[in-house]
Amino acid sequence: MYNPKSHIATEFIDDDEIQETLAYADANKDNAALIDQILKKAALHKGLDHREASVLLACTLPDKNAEILGIAKGIKEAFYGKRIVLFAPLYLSNYCINGCVYCPYHNQNRHIPRKKLTQDEIRREVIALQDMGHKRLALETGEDPRNCPIEYVLESINTIYSIKHKNGAIRRVNVNIAATTVENYRKLHEAGIGTYILFQETYHKASYLQLHPWGPKHDYDYHTEAMDRAQEGGIDDVGIGVLFCLDKYRYEFAGLMMHAEHLEAAFGVGPHTISAPRIRPADDIDPTTFDNGISEETFEKIVACIRIAVPYTGMIMSTRESMATRRNVLDLGISQISGASCTSVGGYAGTDRDSLESNQFDTNDKRTVDEVVHWLMDLGYVPSFCTACYRAGRTGDRFMSLCKSGQIQNCCLPNALMTLKEYMQDYASPETVAAGERLIREQVPEIPNERIREVVSKNLEAITAGSRDFRV
Repeated sequence: MYNPKSHIATEFIDDDEIQETLAYADANKDNAALIDQILKKAALHKGLDHREASVLLACTLPDKNAEILGIAKGIKEAFYGKRIVLFAPLYLSNYCINGCVYCPYHNQNRHIPRKKLTQDEIRREVIALQDMGHKRLALETGEDPRNCPIEYVLESINTIYSIKHKNGAIRRVNVNIAATTVENYRKLHEAGIGTYILFQETYHKASYLQLHPWGPKHDYDYHTEAMDRAQEGGIDDVGIGVLFCLDKYRYEFAGLMMHAEHLEAAFGVGPHTISAPRIRPADDIDPTTFDNGISEETFEKIVACIRIAVPYTGMIMSTRESMATRRNVLDLGISQISGASCTSVGGYAGTDRDSLESNQFDTNDKRTVDEVVHWLMDLGYVPSFCTACYRAGRTGDRFMSLCKSGQIQNCCLPNALMTLKEYMQDYASPETVAAGERLIREQVPEIPNERIREVVSKNLEAITAGSRDFRV
């Protein structure tokens, strides 16, 4: 029985409810009157439920689809403006005891070298990332309690936060590790992590069990209920997502929206981020063996419908996708992108990252951070390395209340401009510096609060003079 407030996986992600939702969407995909009614609600920027959003995703009317994209663009602008936050993944270990058939880290893969970074190797990786200008990382590991226990993850987090190199520092460590216990989530919270991220991969339980034939991850319920345990452990910023192309995209979309609704209903705060990755080639993984691929047009519509349904959430797009794809979805809802990512263990400090055999997946967008920053500015976006909300205690319902009311705008643009100025001073090419100076001159007058505008102007001068780490 479907119950969004339940803490039982098969009740808040109820298969019967999803099937009924898909049937309802099919029956109404050409219902112009109903779609107009849903679009009118969407234009209020208050979100949609999973049934309403599924109707929009199924819609086949060209004029209505154009309106869907337009509303998504309006919501993105209203909540996130032109800011795009940058981050990078950091792989600590590829030891894994699971059998996930879409991931080369599965424990029957004998091709890839297994590795776990020492703390000294982590320091070298972090310094390499700092030298690119990164301030925000997402920690990644395989699941292996013996080779990669929670104590190792906690020690690694402490190491990362301790490293100060030149003007570099990692100010926010997000964590993407396997589903774990309330006690371990509490330890991660006490270690000062930002967001806890865990992808569902697929919400279709029968497919999930086939895709995860052995290992702890085979337990669908335990995995799906992970965010509830994270919230119980004190982590109020959580990030969800699916791996599109593993199963039917409309089923996954409905499940993803129901998961967001569950978090809102059960804890009063929805997902801090939603990710929409697609499967990519890797060592022994051929994406063509999965027959649920989606077109670029469909992918863009998925992004737009997520943005409309959950307007407050941050949306992440990694270097799995090409520059062209990332360009197309920036306007539609994406607010965070990775840059210069390496998906192998120890790759940032290595000599040739692309030839390493331990990549979890092949990246598509291989540009440097500076190239991505300059590209974003050429497109009219404000690249941001901001970590202020997490460090100022604006997490969970405190962040969401500011975001939903629009007051977060008083913080985000100022912090984006100040962190961009830091990047320009310490890491950027001369061409990027010139473009950044023009952008900052244009954007400072856009800060609505006069007092904050004056503070930012003074801080920008102080950054030029050598000071760092300002935030509002």
